[in-house]
Formats: sequence, structure tokens, C-alpha cells
Amino acid sequence: MRVRPLAIDGAWELTPVQHGDSRGLFAEAFKADLLAEVIGHRFDLAQVNLSVSAAGVLRGIHFADVPPGQAKYVTCPSGAILDVIVDIRVGSPTFGAYDTVLLDDVDRRAVYLSEGLGHGFCSLADNSTVTYLCSTGYNPGAEHGINPLDADLGIAWPTTARDGSPLVYELSEKDTAAPGLSAARDSGLLPEYADVTAYLRSLAD
Repeated sequence: MRVRPLAIDGAWELTPVQHGDSRGLFAEAFKADLLAEVIGHRFDLAQVNLSVSAAGVLRGIHFADVPPGQAKYVTCPSGAILDVIVDIRVGSPTFGAYDTVLLDDVDRRAVYLSEGLGHGFCSLADNSTVTYLCSTGYNPGAEHGINPLDADLGIAWPTTARDGSPLVYELSEKDTAAPGLSAARDSGLLPEYADVTAYLRSLAD
């Protein structure tokens, strides 16, 4: 498995080696020991989520309070998405920046994002299936969002689907009503970089 750090500290792209023949293919989609070596501590799996999205669906930008936050290992076994990781840690040198990775059923990449980062994606094909391995379970009182179309974020979302057709964005009511980055920061909703760093350091002890 090849590992590439993303532009946001605490996020990585992981690309498995695929072994194929006339019957199909095999790949190691997740390796706990390798991930622990990369992130500096063991990834404790608490919950596995799955979503299926039509082309044009935007989900995110989602994040959880730290501690404990929620680290995610995200794959797209079927279809294609543009996965987006956003640095929402107030005080971070790259606060407000984002990076993207194409997750699909061709290269079968995954992304890992640490606690304290924001996550979202745009589906590029109908019935795109996304799996999320999560370090903590769902806690509605501690989970929040930023509007993925927020001008301050300035995310360059794709305009065409995998088949070349134009995308029409579709958001949930919750994501549409979510605050922008500046409003979330001013209201104290976002995690502090120093708190996230201290928490991640405690996981490595």
C-alpha cells in the first residue's frame, strides 16, 4: 500500500496494490499496523458507516468536538467521489485550507483524516457508495457542520460527473443551514489547534 501525506497535516491518501486476473481482483483495503505506523498510534475502530449518493450530492463539511473527535478512514468501493479534507483547527498554520482526493472503484484509494479535521465529498456518479471507518461512535450533540458552498472555504467542487454530464448540487437541509467558516469560528464552534495537538499527543503515549 502506498501512502502519501496530504497538504493538510493529519491527513493521508492510501492506495492499495491491486492484484487482478480473469476472475477479478484482490486488494488490501485496510492495514491496521501500517496505519498505526503512519499516524503514530493505533486506530481504534468504533463504528462503520455507509452512504449511497446520487451524482451531485454534497455531504459535509462535517466534524466532531475534540476531545474525543472522530478520525475517519474513508473509501469508495463503488462509484466515484471527490473527497475533501478541510483544516478547521483555529490557530493551525493552514487554517481554512483544504485538499482533495479522487476516491473511486478504479484506483480504490482511501483517505485517513485525524480528529479535528473537517470532511466532505461530492458524488461523481449515481449510487456512489462510501464507507467510513470511525474511531468513535455517533454523538449527535458533539457533531457539527460547515456549509460546503461557503465562500470563505472556496472549495472548487467539480462541475461534471464521471460520465461527463453536468452536476447539479444537492445538499441536505442540515448542511444547507450550516454556518460558514467565519461564523463557525466566531461562535467558538471550531476545535482549537492546540487542543487537537495535545489530544493526538495523548493517543501516542
